[in-house]
Amino acid sequence: MLMQVYIVYMGSLPERGYSPTSHHLSILQEVVESSSVNDILVRSYSRSFNGFAAKLTNLEQQKIAGMDGVVSVFPRKMLQLQTTRSWDFMGFAETVKRNPSVESDIVIGVLDSGIWPELESFNDEGLSDPPKKWKGVCEGGKNFTCNRKIIGARFYPTESTDTSARDSFSGHGTNIASIAAGKKVAGVDYFGLAKGNVRGGVPSARIAAYKICYRDPWFCPEDIIMAALDDAIADGVDIISISLTYANGTDLTRDAVAIGAYHAMKKGIMTTQAAGNFGPLPTSVASVAPWIFTVAASSIDRKFINKVILGDKTTFVSDSINSFEANAPLVYGKLNRTGCPEFASRRCDLFCLDENLAKGKIVVCDRGGGDTEAFRAGAVGSVSPLSFTFISKPLPFAAYGLRNNEGDQVKAYMNSTKNPQAYISKSEAANVSGAPGVPDFSSRGPNTIIPDIVKPDISAPGVEILAGFSPAVEPSLLPGDKRSVKYSILSGTSVACSHVTGAAAYVKSFHPDWSPSSIKSALMTTAWSINATSNPGGEFAFGAGHIDPVKAISPGLVYEAFADDYVKFLCSLGYDTRKLQAITKDSSTCPSETKGTPKDLNYPSMAARVQENKPFAVNFSRTVTNVGQGNSKYKAKVTVDPKIKINVAPSDLSFKSLKEKQSFVVTVSGVGLKENSMVSASLVWSDGTYNVRSPIVLYTNKGPEHKGLKF
Repeated sequence: MLMQVYIVYMGSLPERGYSPTSHHLSILQEVVESSSVNDILVRSYSRSFNGFAAKLTNLEQQKIAGMDGVVSVFPRKMLQLQTTRSWDFMGFAETVKRNPSVESDIVIGVLDSGIWPELESFNDEGLSDPPKKWKGVCEGGKNFTCNRKIIGARFYPTESTDTSARDSFSGHGTNIASIAAGKKVAGVDYFGLAKGNVRGGVPSARIAAYKICYRDPWFCPEDIIMAALDDAIADGVDIISISLTYANGTDLTRDAVAIGAYHAMKKGIMTTQAAGNFGPLPTSVASVAPWIFTVAASSIDRKFINKVILGDKTTFVSDSINSFEANAPLVYGKLNRTGCPEFASRRCDLFCLDENLAKGKIVVCDRGGGDTEAFRAGAVGSVSPLSFTFISKPLPFAAYGLRNNEGDQVKAYMNSTKNPQAYISKSEAANVSGAPGVPDFSSRGPNTIIPDIVKPDISAPGVEILAGFSPAVEPSLLPGDKRSVKYSILSGTSVACSHVTGAAAYVKSFHPDWSPSSIKSALMTTAWSINATSNPGGEFAFGAGHIDPVKAISPGLVYEAFADDYVKFLCSLGYDTRKLQAITKDSSTCPSETKGTPKDLNYPSMAARVQENKPFAVNFSRTVTNVGQGNSKYKAKVTVDPKIKINVAPSDLSFKSLKEKQSFVVTVSGVGLKENSMVSASLVWSDGTYNVRSPIVLYTNKGPEHKGLKF
């Protein structure tokens, strides 16, 4: 019978007198007949929440799903890794105000592909012993040593042959950790590009590495992710960084990251997660839980460009991370190997170029990404369309990314001569105006699971960022690339997520008693505004805006949400009392009459999906907590789209002390919005010193998946 790994989630752990593994085995004993339960139990979760992973048939998982105490049973899915001038770009200078003693007590748990512990970014010079609260271990495998910077390491035995926490196949985890919390390293560059100092957001903070992704095969399975979350919470981390995501949103009870992050939130631990690299289509964001800080990518004011000069001196300039140059014949077309149609060779599809004809040439490809096959076939360079705007990737040979109709012009030149030639230059840095902007690859909302919660929450630098890398990994990730680097240039929402992780840790170093929701609110309400007109998707692309860590340490007001608030939120999604209590393990109940709506959650942004072409009036109830000045008065300022009206009641909030709370209601009304459209506005509470901004989004669509939404 067909078996696969299922995750059985059982909510919170009972208080005392309970043996999770014994209970898990007894459950399996009841339903499994074909083999020993010890053979099919993959792993138990027993430190921070309750559950297990096991190899089950479809019938067996159905039986378990009907048992008391079981919240959900779902098949294991695989998540994908979502892979410094950036800190300076944000105004976060090396000399920024710090609270070093508190910063050094902060532990960031990095759940990723491992870490390269010898990297200079992770040296422990000047650091004291690990904080006393730390309960973790250094179990990084053979030849892996922790220090006072990397204070913990774990890996999880799988069917992979990789048995170490060392970042040996992707460089991704090393990159993420160095951006969030790496020490300053001077004089770093990538083959002459981006030369300068690299540093993390909180260089004194500690790192705990949890290797959850493996190479053989390349995968990040949910059962391992839940095991790492279970450990990280119990080990005593302060912030969890997960720079990977699903390809599609999923129900919260079947989302391993959302489940683990919920339990982290109850312990006062923030979880940051990459929005995903599946843009620019609407609804491509898959990190949807409101207790997770979901991060989109944005550009900075620097990019890398290079040139291709044709034999007739025609010159094109485009984006590229290119450390090579080439001057060679230009070829295109009939280079196909036996079995590949001509259109496939023109696209440079994998294994469709004839090595004998491509070797030593610059190959023109019709497809972005065709450079991989050109390199495999022995070309010295490639000319192919850019896969995305704003982004290039490191390649192991000379490459140029075509824009717009440049490909047609190149082919026209080739047809005009018997001996077409081209020269590809090395890249150089260039200034960019109009930053930050959201690149095409960054996943967009709306939120398919919870339509009234804006996701992503915020944006951060995620385009062409120089940071740490594993010297054991090819910087291009392509076989045949013989280079080794300790620092490389990467792009992705993973890179953006690590910036927010560092920024959140920075805020926490000034406010160690703040809840995850307070830190999240501080970063969202002080974020830079981003031009929605030039960034398709508006708030569904960048959330509240671009992070400003310096302003976030003094936000004035914060929107707080705690476990009880999320319980009410889950009730509004239709959870019944049985399932709710299985998660919370307390006496929580949902109201018998009115359960409210998800937009009632005390969130720093406001959103509602309304019916098309029908009048609407939507209320958002919110409460803010004063963290600015004791005696202060805030006035509401609203920017409004002509299609809607906004009323704030009361429009003034007076505070007499710190930590005092005040509530208000925002009413948004209109005569109707067109089908598949959105409008946005903002509410700013200002006392003359602090400006606390929240985005407001109203939108329509015909179906639950928002497939027709136009940006």
